[in-house]
Amino acid sequence: MSSLLDERVVVPLEPTAAPVVDVVVPVHNEAHVLARSVERLHDYLTRRFPLTWRITIADNASTDGTWPVAERLAERLRGVRALHLDRKGRGLALRTAWLASDARVLAYMDVDLSTDLDALLPLVAPLVSGHSDLAIGSRLAPGARVVRGTKRELISRTYNLILRTALRTRFRDAQCGFKAVRREVALALLPVVEDDGWFFDTELLVAAQRSGLRIHEVPVDWVDDPDSRVDVWRTAVDDLKGVWRVARHRRVAGDGVARPPLPDGLGHQAVRFAAVGVLCTVLHLGGYVLLRDWLGPWWANATALTATTVLNVVANRRITFGRRGPHLRRRQLGESLAVYVAGLAVTSAALAAVRAVGDPSPAVDVVVLFGAGTFATVLRFVLLRGWVYHPRRDLAAVAP
Repeated sequence: MSSLLDERVVVPLEPTAAPVVDVVVPVHNEAHVLARSVERLHDYLTRRFPLTWRITIADNASTDGTWPVAERLAERLRGVRALHLDRKGRGLALRTAWLASDARVLAYMDVDLSTDLDALLPLVAPLVSGHSDLAIGSRLAPGARVVRGTKRELISRTYNLILRTALRTRFRDAQCGFKAVRREVALALLPVVEDDGWFFDTELLVAAQRSGLRIHEVPVDWVDDPDSRVDVWRTAVDDLKGVWRVARHRRVAGDGVARPPLPDGLGHQAVRFAAVGVLCTVLHLGGYVLLRDWLGPWWANATALTATTVLNVVANRRITFGRRGPHLRRRQLGESLAVYVAGLAVTSAALAAVRAVGDPSPAVDVVVLFGAGTFATVLRFVLLRGWVYHPRRDLAAVAP
């Protein structure tokens, strides 16, 4: 990406230690409002915000006087820095600013400051405390107070209805320009987010939800900016294209850069786990029948189950939970093999129980093992999803 961008940075006056919150303001051709908005934000943070902070102006390919204004603000106001990119895209500006930040919480807000700034502390507080992973301002949550035109209201509600229908999202307002994320969460999620435009934060939220992360919604007071430069219809079309792409689960971005797929939700993981489980169950039972008379029921079960477990562990890591490459592989494979012990204990107990009441035939053993194996499979899925591949453990491993 660095070859495509000419990044110029103006650092704050008297650089200090890493702040708790970095508020990024992405801008494109906003010279007419930038100084007034940043000065207002700076004054609010100085007088009323209790956490340490930084303001980052992220200028993405402005063609008016936005960058000179941003430079002057960074030179004049303590705690303000400016970042310039030669490629356009709000998502690109946020991605670049967030990856360059050392703050614990990465936030952003639109330059028009349509959202009441008093919502900033309720937005970031659950992230600072560790209660939540992402936080979003919501104009559609109970308690929100919104002033905007009928057209924008209709488009917003329709778009979020499409998200709930097509992508099964549970958050109410994907488009509000008022969001925050813990830094380690951003580092983990940004590689799977392909969009660099207006769909960026929707895709980020979908990835977070599918990963099982906690998204906190804050009802906001919001007043529509009548001078907004956003092309509503063009943005709507681009967003719909993004929804279609995410629904299809494409793995390569439009620029040809290979990226990991968005993580799957519970439903997709369960289907894939079941498919792997059916294959492994057939191999397990078939191996047991072939080895029973030769090794006896106990060793036949242990041998057949061990052989199919190797296939099961590798397939579930790659297919069910989408983990590829060496990152955390040793830990995940080791813990998955430990989960195998639970399956062996369940099936062995079932064989012991049926022998306590008589001398079963091979057919009875197969039926008993099938039932015990089904229970063990459900138990294994719960342990794998809730322990081995739990997203919070992955995030803790990449935390700075």
